[in-house]
Amino acid sequence: MRLRLMLAVLAGTIAFGAPVSAQVSNDDIGGIPTETQDRMRAGDQTNAALNWLGLIGLLGLWGLNKGHEEDSYHPSDID
Repeated sequence: MRLRLMLAVLAGTIAFGAPVSAQVSNDDIGGIPTETQDRMRAGDQTNAALNWLGLIGLLGLWGLNKGHEEDSYHPSDID
């Protein structure tokens, strides 16, 4: 049963997925690059700086995670 389900999902993915050659790129529509494509071609360094800033922000959010004051498996409010 599990094998049939996996084969059905795989067949559906293959049937409904468009091949790469059929996907429309922006160059085919008139050759006007998007703003993101311009930044990627220019090699803008602010992108790397923003990635590092985001990583530092995520590490800061990790510090907000509070653990239990007691070290038991099921902490209780009433002692």
